[in-house]
Amino acid sequence: MTIFLELADQPADQIIAGEITGISPDSLAEALDLRPGDRLLAVNGHPVEDIIDVQYYGADEELELLIERDGERILFEAEREYGQELGIEFAHPTFDTDIRRCNNLCEFCFVLQMGPKFRRTLYIKDDDYRYSFLFGHFVTLTNLSEHDWWRIETMGLSPLYISVHVTDLEQRRRFLRNENAPDILDQLRWLAGRGIEMHTQLVLVPDFNDGPWMDRSIAELAELWPAVRSISVVPVGLTAHHKYKMRTHTAAEAAAILDQLEKRQAYFQQEFGVRFVYPTDEWYLIAGRDVPPIDAYDDQALHENGLGMVRHFLDEWHGVKEEIVAWQAGRSRLLRRDLRLSLATGRLFAETLSAAAAEFSDLTGIPVAVHAMTNRRLGEGITAAGLLMAEDVLQQLAALDLGDIVVLPRIMFDHPQTVSLDDLSPQAVADRLGHPLALADTMGDVWDVVIGESRTLFKPANPGSPE
Repeated sequence: MTIFLELADQPADQIIAGEITGISPDSLAEALDLRPGDRLLAVNGHPVEDIIDVQYYGADEELELLIERDGERILFEAEREYGQELGIEFAHPTFDTDIRRCNNLCEFCFVLQMGPKFRRTLYIKDDDYRYSFLFGHFVTLTNLSEHDWWRIETMGLSPLYISVHVTDLEQRRRFLRNENAPDILDQLRWLAGRGIEMHTQLVLVPDFNDGPWMDRSIAELAELWPAVRSISVVPVGLTAHHKYKMRTHTAAEAAAILDQLEKRQAYFQQEFGVRFVYPTDEWYLIAGRDVPPIDAYDDQALHENGLGMVRHFLDEWHGVKEEIVAWQAGRSRLLRRDLRLSLATGRLFAETLSAAAAEFSDLTGIPVAVHAMTNRRLGEGITAAGLLMAEDVLQQLAALDLGDIVVLPRIMFDHPQTVSLDDLSPQAVADRLGHPLALADTMGDVWDVVIGESRTLFKPANPGSPE
């Protein structure tokens, strides 16, 4: 049944609504004839400000969806079949505003370390608890309203991902440069008392929140186990545009922190059955140590925070080696022995990638050159592949013998529009290089390039004629 409602006096552009951009096949939304361009105003009588509201209020079998279409409001009523999805895609996951802004001024904040003329979105300091729940973004909990806390409790928004950094109130206020920051331990206790699970992180800055401060933070967070499920320990990253006097950890300091954390892990393994506190991969690479086996991560899904990504790469490569051997044994067709590959990556991962590439060459007979890229735009201290600028890569590859195909880290283009931090697409990079370009996360992706099964291969408009 469709009911037409009169428009209220409030202007349409001032009403919070979810702009519909897509409808899934065989969904309830398709059955109701909802369309891209419609605006969702309410679900079962409740105004909606984000997709969390849609999911929460739309969980019932009987639904009323208030839609605005072409200036009219229409109430759609329906009964959902068991397991039938609502099937609505929105322009943004939050309807009231694109994202909540951060009210801290952390000296290590990456946004405050950006130079001029980068992508506009790189200057947005986000700190949105809704993105924490939906996508695992880490937030500080310093900008929440009473309404936000009510939603977290009422809707059971769990787990949340929380940047703690240091548990001592005054030290944390200095760290965040926010004299009004609330007591994080009080907030975490409140969440724990309401059954909200939390993953926390400590971004360590030498001589500020490491050493005894780190020990204390870990001990106080451990008191909230099992509501606090994990602590990720992350080294600070500083760009060339950093305005303060912070520094990064040396290799010796990284090794000492690993020793300190591994002792803690052994204790928590006995007490909790899990290691609870986890150093991210950078610590091992900085210290020149092997990353631990996969069991050391206790099935924590924190790859986006740099936890276990290297181990995943290495374990995947072990399986791909077996696949290569089996493929060659079962094929009469030989691989192209004249094919040559160039793999580019950040300096932090270059040694690990080089070792895998050497094994790849031994197995396949295909020469693979690994090129460590320097991040000139952000500074040589930024060594992660995901923060490479396409212009930097183009300039450094221009002077090299690139072989037949260039392979770049897919994470360089990890943006909804598949562009780099300086707004170049993979196709634009291929055109500029004058070489075919493929994207890869793993050595399995490189193997797909060799056997012609890559789904991320970009052929240049003018092969062999870079600008």
